Amino acid sequence: MNKVEHIGIAVKNLESSNELFAKLLGSPSYKTEEVESEGVKTSFFKVGENKIELLEALKVDSPIAKFIEKNGEGVHHIAFDVEDIEKEIKRLKAEGFTVLNDIPKKGADNKLVVFLHPKSTNGVLIELCQEMNFKE
Repeated sequence: MNKVEHIGIAVKNLESSNELFAKLLGSPSYKTEEVESEGVKTSFFKVGENKIELLEALKVDSPIAKFIEKNGEGVHHIAFDVEDIEKEIKRLKAEGFTVLNDIPKKGADNKLVVFLHPKSTNGVLIELCQEMNFKE
């Protein structure tokens, strides 16, 4: 794993949260997009070398909607940048981690993504991200 790529934060209202985080971080969101496969609308902020991703549910049955219903707004996941996502999946499975999706899928910000189950990572949802330009 190369670095923390971003921290994902589940929010109820992306518009008001964008305003809040723009004030907090001193700069506006640089990108907003919808990820249909996950039923979310995302917004990204740069913080030095890292990013903050705000996630708003687009559907009542999306993972983010379920997370907010159970836990309220807050930190949803930590994402790590990887060079070869398929190699990392194999390595982490061999180490005993539970991978939620064995096949990487298209995520936000031009990334292939895979998630590790929080039960195998001390209660933290972990996302692995690989730039799609590297290997699609």
